[in-house]
Amino acid sequence: MAKYDLTVWEMVIRLIASIVVGGIVGLEREIKSRPAGMKTHILVCVGATLLALIQEELTWQAIEFAKNNPKLIGTLSSDEARLTAQIVSGVGFLGAGTIIMNKQSVTGLTTAASLWAVAGIGIALGMGMYYIAAGSLICIMLALTAITYFLPIPNILHLYVELEHGDDTHFFIHKHMRNKGITVENTELSVERKNSDTNRRYSMIYTLSCPRDTDENEMLVDLSKNENIRKLRIVK
Repeated sequence: MAKYDLTVWEMVIRLIASIVVGGIVGLEREIKSRPAGMKTHILVCVGATLLALIQEELTWQAIEFAKNNPKLIGTLSSDEARLTAQIVSGVGFLGAGTIIMNKQSVTGLTTAASLWAVAGIGIALGMGMYYIAAGSLICIMLALTAITYFLPIPNILHLYVELEHGDDTHFFIHKHMRNKGITVENTELSVERKNSDTNRRYSMIYTLSCPRDTDENEMLVDLSKNENIRKLRIVK
C-alpha cells in the first residue's frame, strides 16, 4: 500500500535508488557502445521517479484538503495514475531516437526497450514499490546479459562486399562461410555499369547467421585475401 506522507529522507532514498538502477542498466549498454548509455538511463530513471514522487505529493495534498474541507469532497478528484501514465508515452518518443533504420538492418531496439523498462522501474521506486523494482532490475539484467549464454541465439551480421568482377568470388565467399560454420541467410546484389557493358562493379550484401564466438575482424581479413574483392565492411 502506498504511503503518501513521505519524509525528505524517503524521497532522497528513492531518488538515490533510481540513480543506482539507471546506472546499472546504463553501464551495460555503455560497455556495448549502444546509443543510450549510463547518463541517459540514469536521467530517465530519475525523471520517472521524480514524476512519481510529485504524483504521490499531489495525492497527499488532495487527501489533506479533503480532510480539512469535507463539504468539498464531491468537487475534488485525484487520479494517482494520471501523471505517471504520461511517462510511458514520453519515454516512447525518447526511445524512438535510439532506433536507427537503414536498408540493411534496424538497430537500437534493445536500447529503446531498456529505456522504457528503466522508466517503469523509476515509477515503481517513486511509488515505494521496492520489491517490484528489485525484481524488475534482475529480470532486465538477465535479459541483457545472461540470456545469450543459455540460449543458442545466432549473431546476425550484414556483410557488404564490393567486387570488380563477378566470376567465382561469390562461390568463394559461400565456401569460406561454410568452413567457418556461418550460414548465408540472404544475398542482395546490385550491379553498377561504368563506361561499357563489360566494365561493371558488383556490390553484394550478405546476411550472415554466425556463431556467438565469431571473430568479425578475422573473417574480414580472410576474405580480403581474395584479389577480386575491392571493399569489405560489416554493416551495422
